[in-house]
Amino acid sequence: MNTLVTLAQTQQQGSIGAMLIPMALVFGIFYFMMIRPQQRKEKERLRMIAELRAGQRILFAGGLTGTITETKDATFLVEIAPKVVITIARSSVSQVLTDENDTPMEQS
Repeated sequence: MNTLVTLAQTQQQGSIGAMLIPMALVFGIFYFMMIRPQQRKEKERLRMIAELRAGQRILFAGGLTGTITETKDATFLVEIAPKVVITIARSSVSQVLTDENDTPMEQS
């Protein structure tokens, strides 16, 4: 009887160790395929927002475009039509536009 209990406990301990290795591999693959690229993309977006200055044309997350007239700590004053200026949050900027055609700036 004692031999059966000892044998069962040995098999359970081996299966737990064998289960941890594949779980760690799956987590590692998940981290390198999903989490790191997203962190990199977010860091790039934050850098782009920090570099915005007055006079640049931008595209908002909602689809509107406008020209930055003034920058503040957490907001921008943006002219969306002649003599129509609105205040937007910095986080709502999705892209910087390069020319009169409103084409998005190339991201490296």
